[in-house]
Amino acid sequence: MEITRHFTATTFVVHKDKVLLHQHKRYGTWLPAGGHIDRDELPEAAAVREVKEETGLDIALYNPDTVLFATDDAACQLHRPMYLLLENINPYHQHIDFIYYATAVSSSLNPAHGETDRLKWFNQTDLANTDMPTNVQACAQEALKILGQKD
Repeated sequence: MEITRHFTATTFVVHKDKVLLHQHKRYGTWLPAGGHIDRDELPEAAAVREVKEETGLDIALYNPDTVLFATDDAACQLHRPMYLLLENINPYHQHIDFIYYATAVSSSLNPAHGETDRLKWFNQTDLANTDMPTNVQACAQEALKILGQKD
């Protein structure tokens, strides 16, 4: 049987000293906001859209790159994701996942109708004491290290 692959965008959202995760409806595990990239949609736009739909948050994507030139009619520099992951969803389906980090101005959540309400802000201690996939744990910890604020 042939393996299908879809492009997805996932965002680890940080506010102050916490990172936001949701408990996936089907799998029950803690994951960051994310979803499929629509046809002709840029990955960074999908990342922002998915966070807005799933959490109600407005975010600023973290760009690990230096801006090399001003945007003009010929080219613009996209936000580079922190990582690209190939994720095995089942034996016949994989996601090519653009992993972004972002900050939110507020921690007030307002998911769109039909989205999960199982959202939780995790600090570093919470992350260390919660069972989740290794890649989620590693990225959440790194996002806090890079973007988290200590009070």
